[in-house]
Amino acid sequence: MTSPGEPHLLVTAAQGWDGLRDDCLRPFEVLMRGDRIVETGTRVERPRGTRVLEASGTALPGLIDCHVHVASGDGTGGRPASRQALDALPALRTLLTHGFTTVRDLGCPAADPVTVELARAVEAGLIEGPRMLVAPHIISARGGHGDPRSTLQPPYGGGAAAVADGVDEVVRQVRIERQLGAHWIKFAATGGFVSPADAADTVAYTQEEMTALVAAARDLNLPSAAHAHFDEGVRRAVRAGVRSVEHGTFATDETLRIMAEHRTTLVPTRWACHVYIDHLDDPRFWVGQPAGARDKVAPVADDILRNARRLLSGQVPVAFGTDAGTVPFEDSWREFVVLVSEGMTPLAALRAATSQAARLLGRPDLGVLRPGARGDLVVVAGDPFADIETIGEVAHVVQGGRVRS
Repeated sequence: MTSPGEPHLLVTAAQGWDGLRDDCLRPFEVLMRGDRIVETGTRVERPRGTRVLEASGTALPGLIDCHVHVASGDGTGGRPASRQALDALPALRTLLTHGFTTVRDLGCPAADPVTVELARAVEAGLIEGPRMLVAPHIISARGGHGDPRSTLQPPYGGGAAAVADGVDEVVRQVRIERQLGAHWIKFAATGGFVSPADAADTVAYTQEEMTALVAAARDLNLPSAAHAHFDEGVRRAVRAGVRSVEHGTFATDETLRIMAEHRTTLVPTRWACHVYIDHLDDPRFWVGQPAGARDKVAPVADDILRNARRLLSGQVPVAFGTDAGTVPFEDSWREFVVLVSEGMTPLAALRAATSQAARLLGRPDLGVLRPGARGDLVVVAGDPFADIETIGEVAHVVQGGRVRS
């Protein structure tokens, strides 16, 4: 909340979009006091002592990435949690300077998940980075997408995955995640393309297990997100009541209809798909990737690309997510370009990363430039509604009423 003694910041731009309208205002001004927006319009009040940031280009709400992994490592001792935390610091700074003022981090490999403390450090102002909402781990069936132990000898040794099988175990693991400081619960509903032991088209949990997992989270006032590529896993997760499906790569029209009925949001992470497909013939890219990853992607690459227009057709709400951390943080803006190339309008893509993303996160104070909202704003050099690639040309970032770059 603001107080009378807090300073004012006025941001002016050639044009601005509030995250909700179908068009821009020209010119555009945003007045902030403390960490909140006070007034927006073509001409706003200028209280005595107001700091003014004059910018050309387009002012937008601070961007939101709903699917990142800022802490790296395999969780098996190859990279300790302390190193993961250190490596995350430049990643967080990169995301912020590229306009992402809020992120949802969906799983850390460390047993003691460093992302929880990183989120607290950002909130306390100890480090610079996007505001973070965190799922500490990805809950996984044994041998599933989030279980690194399946590649170790003996198979039951080591690892830090949140592994759980059966109703009792998945409920217990949800409660452990809450104890660790979770804002979200994430689980693997299907296998993955770059996980070592499973196939992407396997279904990881029964309907009973998924329903129990999501219900346990709901009892703790925690929303759930499901990693799911293939149709049956998506459908079970939606019926269980997840708030979002991550990827949803092979969801059919019927499953998308069910998602629409349940008001389930899709986070399609399309840019990551393109990164892997574009490098199928580059052997250097696959060095360090899990064994067999290329062989999983190659046979279905054309289908992954073909299915994009179904996913982005408007049948279900879409929130922006990049899977950054598995792909480079500095190129997160390319998700916008891919979404537009696969059928979304620039307006829809920008909504996905602002007001629609905020809706998914249950944060009406984010993703909009309206009085009372958080003072999160990005100015890009050009007009992303005319040329979406200008979203990568960030001139200024304001987070919580503070100029960050």
